Amino acid sequence: MKLAVLLVVVAVFGLPCHLSAQTEQANSIQQVILGTWRLVSYVREVLPSGAKSDVMGTHPSGYINYGRDGRMIVMIVGSDRKKPVGALATPDEAEALIKSMLIYAGTYTIDSEAKTVTHHVEISWNQSRAGTDQVRSYKLDGNHLTLTTPPSVDPATGEQTVRTLTWERLK
Repeated sequence: MKLAVLLVVVAVFGLPCHLSAQTEQANSIQQVILGTWRLVSYVREVLPSGAKSDVMGTHPSGYINYGRDGRMIVMIVGSDRKKPVGALATPDEAEALIKSMLIYAGTYTIDSEAKTVTHHVEISWNQSRAGTDQVRSYKLDGNHLTLTTPPSVDPATGEQTVRTLTWERLK
């Protein structure tokens, strides 16, 4: 009987300690990713061939920001964007500019055990992403953060791909 009571006490009081440790780990990871990161590379790998190519050109520009308030925003633009000829973009120029960008914002959560960050998209340049959860595996290496999508349909090409984005912390 005493052993059963002891097991119940350990189970009841041990659980919050386990959850607390998970929460502390997630909080420490959140502390590390807080702030603004500049895009270094954005690479697509086509499945199953393994063929790799740059997404949005050889030198896309972009930023991702993770805030203390649990909100995030990301903006990426292609490397070959053309400035409109006139003060207002023509319909063709506007279409090309929109097709060469990716922007969304919302909240984020971290699963430190699975090493994933989930972007809960509230607004997006592509309305089909609004209301979705975008899960990314993360890897931290010094001042670099690598985010990798699970295998999924590439919104630009329709192919089954994995996309890997490498970010560098802004100082």
